[in-house]
Amino acid sequence: MVLSSLTRTLQRSPLTAELLAKLDQQGSLSLTGAGRLPKGLVSSALALAQQRPLLVITATLEEASRWAPQLEAMGWDTVHFYPTSEASPYDPFDQESEMTWGQMQVLADLLALGQQPQGDRKLAIVTTERALQPHLPPVSALNPYCLQLQLGQDIHFKALGQRLASLGYERVAVVETEGQWAQRGDIIDLYPVAAELPVRLELFGDDLERMREFDPATQRSLDSIDHLILTPTQYGPVILEHLRRQDRLARVLSPAAEEGLDRGIFPEGLRRWLGLAFPQPASLLDYLPATTLLAVDELDQCQAHSDRWLDHVENHWQQQAAEDPPPKIHRPFSEALAEAELFPRLWLSALAEVNHQGLNLASRPVPALPHQFGKLAETIRGNASASTGCGWCRPSPPAPWPCCRSTTVRPSLSPTPGITTPSISCRGSRCRWR
Repeated sequence: MVLSSLTRTLQRSPLTAELLAKLDQQGSLSLTGAGRLPKGLVSSALALAQQRPLLVITATLEEASRWAPQLEAMGWDTVHFYPTSEASPYDPFDQESEMTWGQMQVLADLLALGQQPQGDRKLAIVTTERALQPHLPPVSALNPYCLQLQLGQDIHFKALGQRLASLGYERVAVVETEGQWAQRGDIIDLYPVAAELPVRLELFGDDLERMREFDPATQRSLDSIDHLILTPTQYGPVILEHLRRQDRLARVLSPAAEEGLDRGIFPEGLRRWLGLAFPQPASLLDYLPATTLLAVDELDQCQAHSDRWLDHVENHWQQQAAEDPPPKIHRPFSEALAEAELFPRLWLSALAEVNHQGLNLASRPVPALPHQFGKLAETIRGNASASTGCGWCRPSPPAPWPCCRSTTVRPSLSPTPGITTPSISCRGSRCRWR
């Protein structure tokens, strides 16, 4: 595709090498004066050049939904959209199942990425600033609840059925939607909540001989796979198990809820007790590989959206303080960004800034009138010696420019009859005026 070709071209650019050197040295880099498309191209080129996963953080879900299809055309093997909720984490009801399943799909992929060699796999994730909030169980707590299946593994029907029930999967006659599983002889059909298609397990005795995806509408087998991670259908089982270990179930569950739990019915609103089950709940950052490149799009907008959400959540939490408030699982955006300092970071902004310690990607016209070639040449020489000159050929100050010291200005034909426009050339090998 055209965008993937542009990304590969940018990876080979000398400018990319310079930016990566500054990023490795400083830990962060500002890129201003560009729209969403060039920001995505530059971010992808920098991440792919060093084979890093990419996490793009936006202010809203709408903006994240625009980023995701754009990155898919830039050479990434997998692009995940990590959904986040605008609701208060202390609501007494669960978020939508589709949102939880979308999060589980990303977490399962990240857990698999951390357990297997990354190789040449290219992974990008797009989300909002809400993903930096502590809304997840720690990695060490969720990982034991993820069932890993591989070809050649021993499978016992009874043990597998019990494990699937503990993860929240429902046994049915025919698998049709997420969170269901069925058995027909030596064949087990299950629909992981962290996958887009159901999977058919074919056993030979107790050995897992084959795994294939299948179409739930036609039941026809599709592509073969060799590895699968099954996550819980929700976060409730993980939270309840740790509360049970701490003898705190009586605080969060009524007698009726405990009775329903014995029948496999998980009560709603368990995520508001995340801070009670775990002293330090996790954010999406805790699941990322250490090599991940973070790209924060429009920091000011992310800050504004986070502040509005934080005011609402703080008021909601204080309203429950008179009763039995759960431990806090919300924090200011500044504290969330402090954890992001462990990763290399890009600060992306469409507003062109003149005085900043980064790269200005904005294009702007040269103020010159027709036939005033001497004035135009003087303007170029002035820009060459100023600190606001061409960002594509200027090295780090205070070193002088290697180009634009000698220019040739000559008239060229203009689309308007009777008017000529200047054509500028430069002997510098990397100058845009060459």
